[in-house]
Amino acid sequence: MVTVTRTSDKDVQHRQIIVSIDGAPFATLMFGQSATKDIAPGHHTIKAYNTLVWKTMTFELKEGEDASFSVVNLPGRWSFALVALIGAGPLYVGLEKTS
Repeated sequence: MVTVTRTSDKDVQHRQIIVSIDGAPFATLMFGQSATKDIAPGHHTIKAYNTLVWKTMTFELKEGEDASFSVVNLPGRWSFALVALIGAGPLYVGLEKTS
């Protein structure tokens, strides 16, 4: 079983994060949401994408094992200045295996 959460206090709470596993859609998460799905044991690739930036990670899931991941939209160095100037700024994706 794989669980992906988007609850970090570092998240800017804007824009969705689209998560896929092995190229197949898994979930589209807004801040505060999570998704869980059973997947077969073996070698897998998880991708988190916010329509601008993506992060990819590989992981191994053993028989009977669960894996948890945290995704987050993070501001860049100039994000807030660009938001003040033009109303939008880049957000970067964080992806971390939590168990």
